[in-house]
Formats: sequence, C-alpha cells, structure tokens
Amino acid sequence: MNETLKKLLMNGRVITLLIFIIFAIVAINPQFNPEGVAIRSITMNSSAALAGIENPKPTLAPTKRELIIALNNLPIKSVEEYTSAIANLKPNQTITLQTNKGLYSLMTKPKLVVVGYENITEEIITNQTTNSTSLVTRIVPKTEEQGIEPLGLSISEAPSSNLRKGLDLQGGTRVVLQPETFQTEEDLDIIISNMQERLNVYGLSDVVVKSSGDLSGNQYVIVEIAGANEEEVKELLAKQGKFEAVIGNTTVFRGGTDITYVCRSADCSGIDPRVGCQQSGDGWFCGFSFSISLSPEAARRQADATGKLQIIPDASGSPILSDNIRFYLDDKEVDSLQIGAELRGRATTEISIRGSGNGISEQDAITNTLESMKRQQTILTTGSLPVKMNIVKTDNLSASLGAQFINNALWVGLVALIAVCVVILLMYRTWKVAIPMILSSCCELILIFGLAALIGWNLDLAAIAGVIVAIGTGVNDQIVITDETFSKRANSQENWLKRFKKAFFIIMAAYATMVVAMIPLLFAGAGLLKGFALTSIMAISFGVFVTRPAYAAVLKILLKE
Repeated sequence: MNETLKKLLMNGRVITLLIFIIFAIVAINPQFNPEGVAIRSITMNSSAALAGIENPKPTLAPTKRELIIALNNLPIKSVEEYTSAIANLKPNQTITLQTNKGLYSLMTKPKLVVVGYENITEEIITNQTTNSTSLVTRIVPKTEEQGIEPLGLSISEAPSSNLRKGLDLQGGTRVVLQPETFQTEEDLDIIISNMQERLNVYGLSDVVVKSSGDLSGNQYVIVEIAGANEEEVKELLAKQGKFEAVIGNTTVFRGGTDITYVCRSADCSGIDPRVGCQQSGDGWFCGFSFSISLSPEAARRQADATGKLQIIPDASGSPILSDNIRFYLDDKEVDSLQIGAELRGRATTEISIRGSGNGISEQDAITNTLESMKRQQTILTTGSLPVKMNIVKTDNLSASLGAQFINNALWVGLVALIAVCVVILLMYRTWKVAIPMILSSCCELILIFGLAALIGWNLDLAAIAGVIVAIGTGVNDQIVITDETFSKRANSQENWLKRFKKAFFIIMAAYATMVVAMIPLLFAGAGLLKGFALTSIMAISFGVFVTRPAYAAVLKILLKE
C-alpha cells in the first residue's frame, strides 16, 4: 500500500493536478466562521471617507475587503448588529470604528432638511483699496436637524471565500435595454456613464451597467442592481433624462441642447491653478475648473441671470458671484458650484465651471476633486440620453430564492455524487475505479471555482449550469478511459499506451466539439448565456488537460497493483 501511494505521489500527472489544486484553494481562500461585516463601498466626502477609510477597488478580492469588527467597543458580527449599533447615534457625535486594518474616529453629521427660505442682508467689501462696501440680499434656505447623515459605509456580511455571487444568487433586478437606433461605441459609453450616474444619484448601490450584443448585431445595455425592486429600476431607466442648470429661479441652460461642448482634456480642465490644494483643519481641499461652451441663446439667459448678482470673495479670497449655479438631474439637485466673477452680466458662450473636493491627505483631496470634476463633466455631457432606450426584458430576482437555490444545489450535488459512486461500484465492482473517479470530479470542481475566484468571475445560475454540464462530461470521459482500460486488459506497456491513446482521441474529439458549440453562446442572448459558455469551456479544459490525464495515471497504477 505504501509503495502504491509512493508511485501515485511521484507520478508527474498527479503532481501537476496537486499543484493546480493548491493554487485553486489559495485563490478561493476559504474562511471558516468569519466575523464582522465587510465594507463594500465608501461614499465620497462622507464621515467614513473623511475618517480615512479607503474605498475598496472593484477588483479587490472579497476576503481582502476591510472588515468592521467593533463600533464604540461594541463587537460587530453581523449586518443586523451593525444596523442596531448605528441606530442610536446622535448628530456631531464622535464614534470609534475598529476594523481588521486599523482604528478610525468618525464624526457624525447632522441631517439638515430644508423647511423654508428667508432673505438675509450682508455687508461685503467690494474694494479693499478704498474700503468700499455694499449690501447684498441673498435668499438662503432655512433648515432643521432631523437625525444624522449616513456614515457613508455600504456593508455586507463578511465573505466566506473569494467566490463572487452573481445577481441570480444575491438578489436584485436585471434590466435589458435596447437603443432605438444603432449607436457607436462612444455613444454607448456615454449612455452607460449617464445611467450609472442617474442610478447612483437615486442612492442605488452595487450597480453594474454594461453593453452587450447578440449574433444578429443588436445592441443592448444590461443593468444589474443588487437589492432594488423591478418597478423602481424600470421607473428610473425608462426616462430619457433631464438636466438643468439654475441660477436663482432662472433655468439658464439644459444638458444636451444648450451645452455644445464640455472640455475633458488637460489643457482646459483639472486642478484649478488659482486655488490649487490647501490644508484645511485636519484635512486638505483642492479646487477644480473646466470650461464648457453654451449656445448663444443659453449665453443670453446666463447673462441676464448673473447680471443681478453681487461679487463676493470665496474662502480663498478669489472673487465669485453671490449665488451658485445648481445642477438638477430629473428634477433632483445633484450639485451646486460657484460662478466666477468674470461672468457677471456677460453673454459669453465660453464659461468656467468651478468646484472643490477634500480628503484627509493631499493625494486623497486631489483624487476626490478630480472624481467630482469628472462626475460633473459627465452630467453636463450626458444629462439626457442621446437616444431613447426601450426595455426589452426585466428580471426581478429574490435573494432568498438565490440562497435556497444554493442550498438545494449542494444537496442535489451530494445525492448525485453518491448515486454516481454506487453505479460505478456496481458496474466495475472495485473501489479502485469508483474512488478515483469521484475524487477526479471533486478536483475538477475545485479547479473551476479556483479560476473563477482568481479572475473575479461572478457565479450565476448560468455558470452553475455550465459546471454541472462539465462535471457530467468529465464522468463520461472517465468512463471512456475506464472501459478502454478494462477491455481485453493486457499487462504489456504497449497495450496500456495504445488503449489510453485511443481513449484520449475520443476525449479530445468530444472536447473540440464542445468548445466549438460553446463559442456562439458567448455572444448569444444579449450575453446572458456568457456565464454558461465560459464556465463550460473552462471546466472541460481543466478536465481534458489536468484531471483526465491524472485519473488515467492513477487508474493505471492501481489496476496494475
């Protein structure tokens, strides 16, 4: 027995399989009884962001995400415990957040709700040389505190592995849209950016917007949102989108019609050299600016609106106008930016949009500022979709059904494994065939999941169906190898090699056929079958080039014994 085990462990094909298995397990990185809650995303300029908590990158492996393990020294082991811990927080309260990467101090922000407006009169200096002053009347909102602003943390249960669940398994809504007319790649990118911005504005997280197509040349945009209901998403996406810029009570220009150009190049957009980056309190802030071009009609409206405003200094001393320009997307305010004093009463088509961002360090401030600028550029460019989008298909997927499916799949897989083992034992009447065959299938499953974890592939229902097909194909190939081995068994090395070559010729022919059959599915059905096709190809490739040769080598050693 020891001699047989030594031969198995010294076999090159078995060693290759074991190496692949080790790498797969490392990639999956299983976690047993993980505690805490994982940070999925950080809202920019929120309490969490200002405290220095880093926003995880989308490509970051699930088990590498930062975990919240305590809040105000209260252990956090689940999402429910975290929700309960923050329920009683007060405005302007300092809280201590402990994670597996460090300790953070957060200050809660009061949630201010506008309850009305009032006029205030201010005396400002208009000329420092002559000490001239003037009175400026401004309309300011009246607000009151109603609880606290969200801390800016989007969380989930601590991941138990690096496997990513698709929308089918975690629940949410999938919407497939089709543009009315054919769009270029650039136009599709604009549509995707606009939809992402719109969905984020409405507070929906875990949004995936991607383009796809089918074999007929049709174009689609697929939107996947975790935790949203179907009607909510359809209501948001069915609208073409309306962008407006307002000064006071006057709409000065609208996106798509009044804005003829938005600068995105480095020569007319970026960090504002007049402001730069400066230290402020415990953090930093930077200013940005970029130029846009208006239509002549919009320029006249802008001149009429700004001509009524006063010139005041901003925080850095630069002259600005006494009212901001406010941006609305689908009647919801998304931002408010300062207006340069040089634009007062001028009907110019070339104007400069300014704003700022902050962070705990200069680099964080620069990053947040440039992201804020890019977001505003996207809104100005794509306030309205360039084309009407028709909803082709919607799927409302339940998280509970996804969890139930995973549970059922595990039980069915276990029953199928036992059934295969029993049939193989009855057919060949030896454990030397049944056990290696079952272990080979299990190894193949580990390799598939390992590669999925490594490349960040989402496992959805289609992908799991591909795994089932591949495992079934693997058992079939192993039976071919076994039958060739048992058929007129001979002890000569020549007969062993001849029969294995014959078996692998059949297996390679079936492999080539399967791959060719799966390739069209990568592009069919608006890409919804891509998971099935890709998983099937990956799985059978592992089987043909790794597990089947190892199984044949194990079978050869055991049967010769």
